[in-house]
Amino acid sequence: MSRIAICAAVAALAALAGCGTLTESPSQRVLVQTVLDHRAVAGAGCILQNDAGKWFVTTPARVSIRRSVGQLRVDCRLDNAAWAYEKINSKQNSTLWGNVALTAGIGIMVDRNTGQGFDYPDVLTVEMKRYDGEAGQPPPDAGRTVY
Repeated sequence: MSRIAICAAVAALAALAGCGTLTESPSQRVLVQTVLDHRAVAGAGCILQNDAGKWFVTTPARVSIRRSVGQLRVDCRLDNAAWAYEKINSKQNSTLWGNVALTAGIGIMVDRNTGQGFDYPDVLTVEMKRYDGEAGQPPPDAGRTVY
């Protein structure tokens, strides 16, 4: 094999080494756990949703979700006793920076579109709030932001 072909092959491998699309799985396993009054609570039903899909889990449990640039919305209910709604931002992972260094930014566009250059926290601890039935105030509708 010629020296030019070897150099070209090495350069191509180096350029693709940082690409999250090639090195990262499109899914990520996360642990969802719920807390009420500073204690872990089991049996809450939670819907996790981002722009790549929607998943259901009964806490505590692990679930595989698709990576995304967008927020992960977590909506949990525990009978009529407690509720939670949280938005969790994704963060850039190391493969995204590898793209900047090795592909002059070309691979970063692919990873942003596929979400594979981003991660959510491995453990999602959702703080639940008590349902105030006496005041007649139901928990907010799913998809509503609580501040």
